[in-house]
Amino acid sequence: MATITAADVNKLRTMTGAGMMDCKKALVEAEGDFEAARDLLRKQGQKIADKRAENETSEGVVLAAVSEDGTNGKLVSLACETEPVSKVPDFKDLAQRILATAVKSDAASKEELLATKQDDGRSLQEHITDLMGKIGEKLDVTAYENITAEKVASYIHSDNKKGVLVAMKNVGGADVSTVGRDVAMQIVAMKPVALDKDGVDSATVEREIEIGKEQARADGKPEAMLEKIAQGKLNKFYKENTLLNQEFVKDSSMTIAQLLDKTSKGLTVSDFKRVAIVG
Repeated sequence: MATITAADVNKLRTMTGAGMMDCKKALVEAEGDFEAARDLLRKQGQKIADKRAENETSEGVVLAAVSEDGTNGKLVSLACETEPVSKVPDFKDLAQRILATAVKSDAASKEELLATKQDDGRSLQEHITDLMGKIGEKLDVTAYENITAEKVASYIHSDNKKGVLVAMKNVGGADVSTVGRDVAMQIVAMKPVALDKDGVDSATVEREIEIGKEQARADGKPEAMLEKIAQGKLNKFYKENTLLNQEFVKDSSMTIAQLLDKTSKGLTVSDFKRVAIVG
């Protein structure tokens, strides 16, 4: 039987990030073979991943990065099961690794991002699974967004659980940093479902019209008036739930579209992405 020293345990811990007792147990089982012990720890992480696959992840962090020239933004979220885990250094380091990988790789999808090889030759997903084995909770990259535009603004809410990217066009030579942040904060707070009414999917439109009709019918309105009343309610829905038509939360005398145009003639938002751990 191989003799396992404290130095051996520490070496494996440095290699894997796993806990001291887990490293010692793996080395004993692998009879001192470091690669075999490493594989055992990976399998342990995968077992936890499989066992906890259906668990709810309602805690975590959202992170964003915008390129130096302001034309590209990345937004990622790493979720876990409990708040204490979201505070530990290993979890925070993993979240930063995910964001750094997103910035460097410019992956086209979350799946591509997770498959990206790290400096040690392992994929990003393998690093996530390894930490699951160490922490004992489900960890999940719940979102990855990648936006390119004339100018991109970002905002992360103070709770670090909500974040936004805003793509702007017709910028010209204007400084849009302030308005970009204001619009991003608006999106976090007001949760628009689309940029404008053309972006609202047909199923939502049909649902809102039917709800409007049922409400009017319940109020005793004549059948002949239901369609008109429902259309009015739909227009109100557009005003409250589409970004460019929403009232600016800092100044209700103007809409977001008007705020943008006031900042620079023709300035508008071409796209946005909102990511939240919960809410």
